[in-house]
Amino acid sequence: MIKVHVYVTLKAGVLDPQGSTITNSLHTMNYDEVQSVRTGKFIELEVENTKNLEQRVEEMCEKLLSNPVIEDYTYTIGEAVS
Repeated sequence: MIKVHVYVTLKAGVLDPQGSTITNSLHTMNYDEVQSVRTGKFIELEVENTKNLEQRVEEMCEKLLSNPVIEDYTYTIGEAVS
């Protein structure tokens, strides 16, 4: 098995109301050094190692794990898991 880490974030220019709420809350708690917060998703997959693993991960991200209209994604394919 191989671990794949997928990071999904909103595209630049897409409003992030959750990030704004977090920013405001941090300011209320006197963390004034925080300028802005953008939220996203972290997804960890354990997958079988196939010869076209990168292509399959791309398909998963495009079809299910992200919304390509408003989100970007990156991923890393890690070491084998025992």
